[in-house]
Amino acid sequence: MRRVSALIQLTKPSIMLLVLFTGATSLIIEGSFLGQPVDFFLVMLGLFLTGGSANALNQYFEREIDSRMSRTSSRRPLPTQKVKPTEALVFSITIGVVGVLLFWYFFNLLTAMLSLGTILFYSLFYTLWLKPNTPQNIVIGGIAGAMAPVGAWTAATGQFDFVPWVMFLIIFLWTPPHFWALALYSRTDYEKVKLPMMPVVVGEDRTYKQIVIYSFVLFLTSLSLLLLGAGWFYAASAIFLGYKFIRKVFRARAIRSESSLKGLFGYSLVYLFALFMAIIVDSLLLPGRFLG
Repeated sequence: MRRVSALIQLTKPSIMLLVLFTGATSLIIEGSFLGQPVDFFLVMLGLFLTGGSANALNQYFEREIDSRMSRTSSRRPLPTQKVKPTEALVFSITIGVVGVLLFWYFFNLLTAMLSLGTILFYSLFYTLWLKPNTPQNIVIGGIAGAMAPVGAWTAATGQFDFVPWVMFLIIFLWTPPHFWALALYSRTDYEKVKLPMMPVVVGEDRTYKQIVIYSFVLFLTSLSLLLLGAGWFYAASAIFLGYKFIRKVFRARAIRSESSLKGLFGYSLVYLFALFMAIIVDSLLLPGRFLG
């Protein structure tokens, strides 16, 4: 059981919870699988396998870096030698292949290709090239983490739509302020392993400025769902949650303490879960509102 637990840790379960929740939100508002629990479950399983594969490959490639960072050296299964590198690689590839084939066999080729592209983009392009070479790594790399609503929607419909792409954009814009809060209070870790995270390369002042900009754009983007059918409950929730997010950002910039940054990082998680929960509740108040 310890080995199984260690393998599951390779998938980054806390991140996968967010991926699955945003994907489930997309399925709920689209509605086709609400009366088909097996299909709903299979989409969730496919998202977990493909997203988990990308995360596990990321840990495999970064195992040496993780062993030198205090934030990861005692927590991740490869630095702690709970899993051997070869086992991690085989596990990562296996669940990725199974997930892609699942989407292809039970749903459609479009979703399978999106999933395969996400795995390759995050595990290879982001991990091996973007992350060690540019401070914009987390911005561009955020594409992979934001794909769940799009993939879930295409699994159900076989085609793209504006609504899941707006949800994608919300997650994409949320990622930089969320992660840069972590990078600011973990700056010495990144300096030690020579990763060009934003605070390391451009300094704290410019990083805080970027967080402010992204937070305002995120807030405005969240309101764009009102143009696609969202109602009063979502509107009130998005305004309230966005206002609190921006307040947390300005507080962190003013105080510049580890506790304020951890507060911003923690609230950013609450914000995204609550915002997507508001999408679900709003869609249940008037089913089909997002479908025109």
